[in-house]
Amino acid sequence: MSNPVVVATSPSAEDCRLTDAMRRSLRGYLPIDQYGLIGNLHTAALVGMDGSIDFMCWPEFDSPAVFCRILDKDKGGHFVITPENCDLTCKQQYLPFSNVLSTKFLSEEGVGSVTDYMHRPRPGSRSHGYMLPWLMRTVEVIRGELTFDLECFPAFDYARAKHTLEIQDAGHIEKQHPSKHASEAEESIFQSVFTHWDLTEENAESFVGAQRAVFTPEKLEHHDGMGFTSNPADHVAQTAVHPMDLRFVVGCTGSGSCPLVRLEPAPHKSGLGDGVTSRFTLVEGQRVTFIMRTTPESFAEEMAKAGAGEMEIEVYHTKYNPTLSMKFVERVLEDTLLYWLGWIRSCAYSGRWLENVERSALILKLLTYEPTGAVVAAVTFSLPEAIGDSGRNWDYRFTWVRDSAFTMYAFMRLGLNKEAKSYMNFVSKICRSKNPDGGLQIMYTLRGGREMPELVLPHLEGYRGCAPVRIGNGAADHIQLDIYGELLDAVYLYNKYSNPLSYDEWVDVRALVDYVCDNYDQPDMGIWEVRGRRQNFTYSKIQCWVAVDRGLRLVEKRDFPCLTVDRWRRVRDTIYEEVMEKAWNSEHEYFAQSYENKDTLDAAVLAMPLVFFCDGTDPRFIKTMRRIMLPPHRGGLTANNLVFRYNAMETDDGLSGEEGAFSLCTFWLAEALARASKANLTLLYKAQVIMDEMIMYGNHVGLFSEEVDKSGKHLGNFPQ
Repeated sequence: MSNPVVVATSPSAEDCRLTDAMRRSLRGYLPIDQYGLIGNLHTAALVGMDGSIDFMCWPEFDSPAVFCRILDKDKGGHFVITPENCDLTCKQQYLPFSNVLSTKFLSEEGVGSVTDYMHRPRPGSRSHGYMLPWLMRTVEVIRGELTFDLECFPAFDYARAKHTLEIQDAGHIEKQHPSKHASEAEESIFQSVFTHWDLTEENAESFVGAQRAVFTPEKLEHHDGMGFTSNPADHVAQTAVHPMDLRFVVGCTGSGSCPLVRLEPAPHKSGLGDGVTSRFTLVEGQRVTFIMRTTPESFAEEMAKAGAGEMEIEVYHTKYNPTLSMKFVERVLEDTLLYWLGWIRSCAYSGRWLENVERSALILKLLTYEPTGAVVAAVTFSLPEAIGDSGRNWDYRFTWVRDSAFTMYAFMRLGLNKEAKSYMNFVSKICRSKNPDGGLQIMYTLRGGREMPELVLPHLEGYRGCAPVRIGNGAADHIQLDIYGELLDAVYLYNKYSNPLSYDEWVDVRALVDYVCDNYDQPDMGIWEVRGRRQNFTYSKIQCWVAVDRGLRLVEKRDFPCLTVDRWRRVRDTIYEEVMEKAWNSEHEYFAQSYENKDTLDAAVLAMPLVFFCDGTDPRFIKTMRRIMLPPHRGGLTANNLVFRYNAMETDDGLSGEEGAFSLCTFWLAEALARASKANLTLLYKAQVIMDEMIMYGNHVGLFSEEVDKSGKHLGNFPQ
C-alpha cells in the first residue's frame, strides 16, 4: 500500500439534536445517507449516525430481517445505543483500512464512542480461527463522563413473528484481571487504535455481565414468498428465524469501581414482544461490549435433529461458543481489524482518489457472499427510488449477473484476483444449470438458486411511508440480453488479468456465445428491467456485440477450438451495422434508447466507448453524449451534473412517478468524457469536475446509494 488512508469523515459535525430533528421531519426516519455499513461476508447491518442499528437480516443476507426500522419506524425493530444527553456532536468513521465502524459522541461533559463490527478471522489468529457469527458493539468513554441509553427490540421474520423474552440472571460476577496477553499488547494494532484503553494498567479489570437476554421467536408457517423454492439451501437461509441472545462484558481501568449495567424488560409498541433497555454511566477508561448472536442452544438442537452426535455438538460449542472475557473480545476486534488490513493491502491501485477507491473496494468486499463467491447487489430491500407512491421498491438481496460482472471487473483492475476466482466458480455452477433454451437467468440467489418469488409485506409501511415493501424479486425471469456481454467481458478480463481459462470454462463460454448468436435479434426488458413491453434496446444490442467480440478475442488469443467462429464474426458485424442504422436518430443526432423508441434518450449508451464498441471520439457518440448532458427540460438527462438513466415521466417503463439520478450513469459519463478528451482536452477537465462532485454526493463515510434525488439526498437500496 503506497500511502496511509486518511479516514473520511463528515465535512462538518452532525449535531445529535439535528439527527433527532431529521427523524421527526422525515416521519421518524433517518435520511438514507446517515448510515454506515458493517458485515461479515454472510450478512450486514446499517448503523445510523445516532448509534441505531435500523436494518439487519440474520444470519444471511437474504434471511428474514431482525431489525428493519428503516422500513417501519414503529414495527421494524432496532438496536440503539446512544447518549442520554442530546446536546452533543456526532461523528462517524471507519477505522483505517477496515470495515469496523466508529460512531463518536462529543460534548462538554465527555466524549464517548460506539464501535460496531462483525467478526472476521485472520489467518494465524491468536483468538479464533473460525468466524464467530456475532454482532458486536463496544461502548466506551474516552474523556469525562457520559450516560448511555440502550434499546434492543428485535422484530423477527420481517416483523411478522412474535417472540418471548427471558432475562437469565446468573447472580454472580467473576472479575477478571489482566493476563500475559494484556502486558504484551503494547505492540498490537488494538493498542495503537484504542490508546485511551491502557491494557497494561495494574488496576485494570473486567467481568462478564451476569445477565443474558434471550429472545425466542415463534415459528410461523408461510405458504408463499421467499424460501418456498426447490433449492434446499435457499429454503434454510431464507426461512431462518432463530432464537437470539444479548450478552455483555464490562471493562474498566483505574482505581474506581466498574460501571453497573442492568438489562431491564420493556414492552414495545409493535406488540411483537418485549425488548430490553438499559441506562448506564461510563467514565474515562470504562467500556462495555454487547454481543448479539444466535443462541448456541438452538444450533445444538438443530444439529441433534439432523443426527449429530454428542461429540459433534461438543466440537461446535468449542468453536462457536467460546468462554467470554474482555481479553477475548479485544482479540476478536484485533483479528477483525487485521483481516481487513491484510485484505486491502492487496489492492494495487495508486492513482488519484486513492482513499475513495479503497473504501469502495472494502464495501464491495462486504457485498460478497463468502460461501459461494456470489455478489449481492445491495444488502437492503424496498428502499424507494422515489419518495411517494411510485412503487419503485425492490429487493436487491440477490446476485445479478450484470452487477456481479461489474464488481469482478473492479476487483481485477485493482489486483484483487481471489474474489474473481471465487466468482468464476459461481459462474461455472450457474452455467451447469442453464435455462432449457440454453440461456441464463438475469439473477440468482446467493447459492445459485433460480427461484425468488416476490411477495408484498402489507404490515410494513415502508421507508417514510413509501409502500409497498417487497421481498423476493419478480424480475428473475426477465429476458435481458445485455447480461451476456457484461459477463463475457468479465470472463475475458479474468483470462487476461487473473487466471487463464480452463477448457471446461471455455466450453461454457462457447455455449453462451452461441446462445447470443441465436437470440441477439430478440426484444428484451433491457438493463433497467422495465416492467412494460419488450423492446430492442440499444444497450442490449451493444452488449450482445460485446459477448460475441470477447468470444472471438479468446479464440484468437488462446487458440480455443470453435467450429462456428465464422458465424460469430458475421453476427458481430451484423449487430454493429444494425445498431448504427436502427438505433441512430438521424434527425436529432443521437443513439436512442431502442429501435422502437427513437425519440427517447437512455444514459446506458454512455457505455459504448467503455466496452470498445466505438471510440470515445466517434462523432456519433460525441453528439449523443452532449445531448445526454443537456438538462431534462431541454431534452437531455443531466441536472446538476447528475445523470438520470432515462426520463421516467416520458418513458413507458411499466411504472409511475419520477425517480432520482442514477449513480452508475453519472460515473459512466465521467469515464466517457475522459475517453472523449483525446479530441478535446476540456472534456477531461469536465470529467474530473463530475467525478469530484459525484464523490461529494457520497455520504460521510464514502458510501453511495443507487440514486440521488434533485436535492442531493440518497434514494434506493443502499449501499451500492
